[in-house]
Amino acid sequence: MTYASPLLARPGAVAATGPDEGVAWHYGDPVAEQRALEHGGAVVDQSHLGVVRVAGPDRLSWLHSITSQDVEHLKPRESTELFVLSPQGHIEHTAAVVDDGEAAWLITERAAAPGLASWLERMKFMMRVEIEDLTGRYAAIGEAVDTEGTAEEPVTWRDTWPRVIGGGTRYGPPEGEHPGTGRQWRLVLVPAESLADEVAAREAAGWRLAGTWATEALRIEAWRPRLGREVDERAIPHELDWLRTAVHLAKGCYRGQETIARVHNLGRPPRRLVFLHLDGSGHVIPEPGAEVRLRPESAPGAASGKAVGRLTSVARHHELGPVGLAVLKRNVPEDAGLLVVSEAGGEVVEVAAAQETVVPGEGVSADRPENRGKLTPGLRGGDGLL
Repeated sequence: MTYASPLLARPGAVAATGPDEGVAWHYGDPVAEQRALEHGGAVVDQSHLGVVRVAGPDRLSWLHSITSQDVEHLKPRESTELFVLSPQGHIEHTAAVVDDGEAAWLITERAAAPGLASWLERMKFMMRVEIEDLTGRYAAIGEAVDTEGTAEEPVTWRDTWPRVIGGGTRYGPPEGEHPGTGRQWRLVLVPAESLADEVAAREAAGWRLAGTWATEALRIEAWRPRLGREVDERAIPHELDWLRTAVHLAKGCYRGQETIARVHNLGRPPRRLVFLHLDGSGHVIPEPGAEVRLRPESAPGAASGKAVGRLTSVARHHELGPVGLAVLKRNVPEDAGLLVVSEAGGEVVEVAAAQETVVPGEGVSADRPENRGKLTPGLRGGDGLL
């Protein structure tokens, strides 16, 4: 059964689609909603997200041993995030994580929650852990607040992006130069039956109710990757600059660690994330999944017009206009002009795009060891433009 939030019954609510299906895209004034969220005066219905609870005395040491993050010594109400990786190091699951002293709460995309819970169940063996998929019983509320939850508050996860937390590294700019530094965001988990009342209480305090148009525009502006958008079956964390917050490079072994270490040591991940400024002069902006091509003047000859990546996220920002994130082949020139190509009304539409570098083409992290070595053959997928 498709989820539908009770807040979609609000006057003016327009339903979101894609991974945000089930909550409102906006409530009639997306520009005002973005501005309110940007200035810390908005609440967002995030009840479409999935929630998995892991209890038991072994929960943190166990999660530590099977995921990318060091959570063994996670303190109560301290937020982090982690990956479940394939043996080849590809991202299978992401989860925002906070422990309340009795259980670890994992927040992920709604469609991914059953698979994450099932995988955890298969991996527990004799460990003293209990896993519950509580999606539907708990609802997340988004707030533009940059503090951890307190003992008096419900379970709260605070987004640490774009800080480089202990054990992580970065491919993009340092925190002080990163466009995501000013973004404040946290998720508060409340019983699903209390969702409307919790939102109403925040509105009574002067906050505006905002939709996912606002959250997506500000997320894209912050270069913040997302499971339901930037991650495909080939994605590795280095391509998305996601070693900042979700990977601990010095922790013990876990599935996929070899790829994490190899690409960090040798550099040059196959693809790279970019931020796109899209031409807004037309009436149509492309949808996620659209093909990204080189503009002819940027790649004369055989490479002209060839697909070099795909658009992963797009939104109209209240100040920047149409913006997006895209994943491109690694050695697409950083100054190359791009075209985003999609279909609208049965016609092919080309939208010009200018890129800002998130992960540099050289693919070298801020603390990569000096000894470089040769690029691993199995990771050469992004070497060519053709």
